[in-house]
Amino acid sequence: MGIIDNGPGQRNNLTDPFNNYEGKIGIEIRGSSSQSFPKKQYSIELRDEAGEGIDAPLLGLPPEEDWVLFAPYNDKSLMRDVLAYKIGRDLGRYAPRTRYCELVLNGNYQGIYVLIEKIKRDKNRVDINKLNPDENSGNDLTGGYIIKIDKETGSGNGGWTSNYAPPNRSGSQTIFYQYDYPKAADISTEQKNYIKQYMIDFETTLIGSNYNDPVTGYSRYIDVDSFIDFFIVNEVSKNVDGYRLSTFMHKQRDSDGGKLVMGPVWDFNLGFGNVNYCTDGTPSGWVTNFNNICAGDYWLIPFWWDRLYQDGNYRSKLAARWAELRAGKLQTTQIHAYIDSVYSVLNTEAANRNFVRWPVLGQYVWPNYYVGSTFLDEVNWLKNWISQRLNWMDANMPQVITSLERAGVNLTIFPNPLKDNVHVEYAISQSGTFTFELLNPLGQSIFLQSITHPVPGTYQVEINPANLKGSKMLFYKARFGEQVFTGKLINID
Repeated sequence: MGIIDNGPGQRNNLTDPFNNYEGKIGIEIRGSSSQSFPKKQYSIELRDEAGEGIDAPLLGLPPEEDWVLFAPYNDKSLMRDVLAYKIGRDLGRYAPRTRYCELVLNGNYQGIYVLIEKIKRDKNRVDINKLNPDENSGNDLTGGYIIKIDKETGSGNGGWTSNYAPPNRSGSQTIFYQYDYPKAADISTEQKNYIKQYMIDFETTLIGSNYNDPVTGYSRYIDVDSFIDFFIVNEVSKNVDGYRLSTFMHKQRDSDGGKLVMGPVWDFNLGFGNVNYCTDGTPSGWVTNFNNICAGDYWLIPFWWDRLYQDGNYRSKLAARWAELRAGKLQTTQIHAYIDSVYSVLNTEAANRNFVRWPVLGQYVWPNYYVGSTFLDEVNWLKNWISQRLNWMDANMPQVITSLERAGVNLTIFPNPLKDNVHVEYAISQSGTFTFELLNPLGQSIFLQSITHPVPGTYQVEINPANLKGSKMLFYKARFGEQVFTGKLINID
């Protein structure tokens, strides 16, 4: 395999010398349902002259030997997977890094491909301890592991069946956990027993009556924040495969934290509205409701997600994380800007060559929900869908309720983030003057109201966001007598 990369803005010609990589590879067709498409995707392994695996950096990505050449075919925006991994990294998690390229195979032009880091244990990928077959006791035995929920076709990885059936199943469906690292051929009996028992303990605790105990409950076993971020990426994309296929999780050694971490995220070509079955391509609805919609599907979602959502502490963390992200990395304008930047690069020449080679524009390709006539149609529809999806999630996510209590006064502010009117409710135990002020990030007052109450009681102030002058982050100061409350609000335009 040879790679030509003359740098940003420079033309790469087939007659140019290989200047990024040149060497032997192993190559095979990968994927499950995608294998039926004429545009194939490939797994590649870099090899030395003796045929042994060798690490090398490709297109500026950290060195490794295993890579994926992903072939966007039914995703005619050419960017759903790339966008989802970008969102995953923006959340501060490892998600596979990507590079667009054009592939020529055996002299035949194959169109636009995406070079993707394969999910595997590596200091630059899933950074967990190497687990040797003879590490079967003590701290060594506790990590690292990668397990997954996925189709078993061709994996040969082995694993075990959960003790707990997926909720709302229509038949005898089960949840099957596969060993991904160490592989079935390498993992020892002690290691199999350890990770299986760890998962059993987690699930048994989660389904138990004291599941949300802060000491002995589910949070003893999992990195809750990683579960929340995994949920957000799969729900923003409304990924029909989310939680039930291509679902990876990993566990580090106890000495390095030891809890089960969700991710990395993987496989989003049917996300962002690109599906016409089960959860469908509309921008509304939770993917976690899949089992209620498609109870007959062979691959269903574990009970975890519904159970976690029943915990008020989990919902509060989710609400706070969503508010934080919508004020930053998940602002609609930021996502749109990234999509526009990808489109401007691909549309220069490469997209046209791709769609000449694969004339799918204006044609239904399973399981398209929308069929656009042009590349621009597909990209604009994606942007509009994302806007609607984020708005739906804003309206249906749990809300941050700021509730503070001190001597003589109880203050509650909701919703946070705010989009419609914000309500300031306060209960006072004596007469006095209540003052509420909002300030922008520069410290300038943009709302101020003082009300004197002659008798104790519960009162409310309502503020219309139209008066808040477009600031994304707002700060509040409330005063009653000698008591002062301060905090911040997220303002979603």
